[in-house]
Amino acid sequence: MRQDILGPGYISRTLLLQDEAVATMVHHPAPENTRGAVLYIHGFADYFFQTHMAEHLAARGFDFYALDLRRYGRSLRPGDIPSFTRDLTEYYEELDLAVEQIRRDGHGPLVVLAHSTGGLIASLWLHDRQPAHIEALVLNSPWLDLQGTWFRRTIGTWLIRAVGRVRPYAEIPAGVEPAYGESLHVDYHGEWAFNTAWKPVRGSTVRIGWLRAIRRGHARLHKGLDLRMPVLVMHSDKSRLGLEEWSPEAMTADTVLDVGHISRWSTAIGWHVTTATIGDGMHDLFLSPEPVRNRVFTVMDEWLGNTVGDRMPDMVSPV
Repeated sequence: MRQDILGPGYISRTLLLQDEAVATMVHHPAPENTRGAVLYIHGFADYFFQTHMAEHLAARGFDFYALDLRRYGRSLRPGDIPSFTRDLTEYYEELDLAVEQIRRDGHGPLVVLAHSTGGLIASLWLHDRQPAHIEALVLNSPWLDLQGTWFRRTIGTWLIRAVGRVRPYAEIPAGVEPAYGESLHVDYHGEWAFNTAWKPVRGSTVRIGWLRAIRRGHARLHKGLDLRMPVLVMHSDKSRLGLEEWSPEAMTADTVLDVGHISRWSTAIGWHVTTATIGDGMHDLFLSPEPVRNRVFTVMDEWLGNTVGDRMPDMVSPV
């Protein structure tokens, strides 16, 4: 363990994985742990830096944990292709290890909180693992379908699957438009000072093998997952896709995903899904302008209060 780059109050652990890969687990303890733990999973071309989110949850009694998945953020190593995988199940290893560590820290019940691509990964992982001690899942603008035209989602997906099998590292002209990053970073129009080497402002390279893995994940989710824990899905009330240059409307819409897709496919995640539409929310709802993100916190707090409650958590003996 060591002090994390975020400073006092944040501890990092390196998780050693197969094939010489690593993941990084960040821990921010609650002043008084009364409600168990939260594990946060980031999105594509991203990493954990949202201290305001960690401190909000810690102040409400949750020990907060976050993962930088392999080949993301703190976990990048020389020679890595950032954000790349050929199979989303590859991430199950670090997710399993993170849960094991949280249980060694003495926690029983656990809430999973995930954003965008992390929401897709978390949903598939929970479906496949069916862990009894995960008591709730909160999804912040999860990526549940490919944005774009019908042709791109159908014929385009067939091409992605065919080419991605034989040329997985080929780059494709796709990704997040720079308007989103410029809406977030303090050097442009936003208020967040994140590491742009780990979360590029002007988008990140997309490789066809990675997109093939995403579309395979989408196809599995569309058939329906068997999550038995309560699920909260939050998303903006509107999308503004294809913005090639920044404009003020980028501050009040999801400029990355189609919120109609999120709404449509949310019920495929599990048996007990609640959806919440956030007016003027950005793609990462917790990075929206303050009045909006305060509403996001309120929605999540009220839902967790009804789902997890304010009880003392059931602790387990460290192993």
